Amino acid sequence: MSNDQPAIEPTKNGPIEVQNLENFKNSRGENIETQPTMLLCRCGGSNNKPFCDWTHLKNDFADGKEADRLPDKMDDYEGKSITIHDNRGVCSRRGYCTDNLPAVFQMDKEPWIDPNGAEADEVARVIEMCPSGALSYTKNGKLHKDLEREPVVIVSKDGPYEVQGGPEFTDADGNTPESKEHYTLCRCGHSKNKPFCSGQHWEIDFKDEKN
Repeated sequence: MSNDQPAIEPTKNGPIEVQNLENFKNSRGENIETQPTMLLCRCGGSNNKPFCDWTHLKNDFADGKEADRLPDKMDDYEGKSITIHDNRGVCSRRGYCTDNLPAVFQMDKEPWIDPNGAEADEVARVIEMCPSGALSYTKNGKLHKDLEREPVVIVSKDGPYEVQGGPEFTDADGNTPESKEHYTLCRCGHSKNKPFCSGQHWEIDFKDEKN
């Protein structure tokens, strides 16, 4: 890890090690006090969330990927003015796309994306809400995958860690986020695509009343 830039590394079958992060917030936008090195829970069982209390040593937490996870594969939906790129395998199921632009992002329909369902600028605006990096777009010949933001980690409400601003990401198993600038990391312990969120916190009804 870098000595001065924010850096994130999931430890093997253990917590997420975070270094040099200055901006750490809970789901209410409140600042969480930081330390030069922090260990964040990702087994879902800590009694001191978002920090690790070593419960992973007792609940047999394992960080392997599940065989029945959605494939890590990019699909392209080419429209008249914009091409939408979608990797369902890293989606955290936050729902910004379907909630804000259902004419383009259509639940329970195949193909589920209609790139011509709204003006290109509106499509781009909604895609840039995506916290996981699952969605990106090409407009006027330029791929838009990353945003210009300061490093921050947000503990989402009963959901994953939402990382923004491109903290350096290192993983001993070779996992890499779809976007280097923003991605979501599992903290419920049940993702099928660890260390990244796969939306399983919805399935298991994960709760964190504190954050």
